[in-house]
Amino acid sequence: MGACNRKQELCKQDSIHKIQYELLKSTDGYDKIPIVTLEQAVLPLTPFLPKIQTYVGIVKEKCENPADGLTSDESASIMLYSIGWQPMNECLYVVLNTTLQSMNRQNLKPWFLYLKLLFTAVIRLPSIHLSVYRISKLALIKQYQKDEIIIWWDFPLCTTYTKFIDKI
Repeated sequence: MGACNRKQELCKQDSIHKIQYELLKSTDGYDKIPIVTLEQAVLPLTPFLPKIQTYVGIVKEKCENPADGLTSDESASIMLYSIGWQPMNECLYVVLNTTLQSMNRQNLKPWFLYLKLLFTAVIRLPSIHLSVYRISKLALIKQYQKDEIIIWWDFPLCTTYTKFIDKI
């Protein structure tokens, strides 16, 4: 899920996580989900992400003492989302975004523990104001009005580094 302006590549961090959180809260049962460890949060995902426990171990090791004020589980949940692995159809961010884009909100229920931890982490990060860029294979600039809020049912990976986009 993302909120972007007319150019669609420019995403505002504040808008993204606040809108995502509010929309997810409205999904039946999400508001009752407790915050748990990352290991517990990914247990319901193992049937369709068989390698996830391996990657949880890797990110938890790298996030033992996060400098960002987050818990190690919160920091690791963000890192886990941002890494990719093969096969791509078993990679967390690919499967999560496919699920978010489906119109069946029931498919999100196995993700609730992880999403609660992830959104808790993102919301706790300090708010910053800068332009970030999202890669899109489509020319979306003509479809939206400037400053229009758009809800995308995925959780975009964005970058502040425009040279990275030029290479894709």
